Amino acid sequence: MSKALPWIYLVLAALGAFLPWQANLEFMQASATGGFDLAGFIADANITAASRSLSRDLLIAASAFSIWIVFEGRRLQVKGWRLTLLACVTVSFACGGPLFLYLRERRLNELNTNASEMSPENSSA
Repeated sequence: MSKALPWIYLVLAALGAFLPWQANLEFMQASATGGFDLAGFIADANITAASRSLSRDLLIAASAFSIWIVFEGRRLQVKGWRLTLLACVTVSFACGGPLFLYLRERRLNELNTNASEMSPENSSA
């Protein structure tokens, strides 16, 4: 297993937090109310066929990935998997998704380390 992979996921999670929120802040600054106008955001996300395609694609992918996070997080007993779902909703899916992948890789590395330590060739019999 690549030792770089978890760190790649962590960098993507950081970018996934920063870049969408940079655009969200621009949206809020351009808003007449100066705050986050959810109805206006949804309207803007559905203005063109291209934006509708991206919005629907994200909705379906994020839904499927969120279901997988729940089942995979429980199956592997990944610490913090619930926080990744919260990050998906409050920060961005682009942050929460890679954050879960980072935590999952760490857990898989931990399980592999534990399995290799308990293997018969590592025991002093």
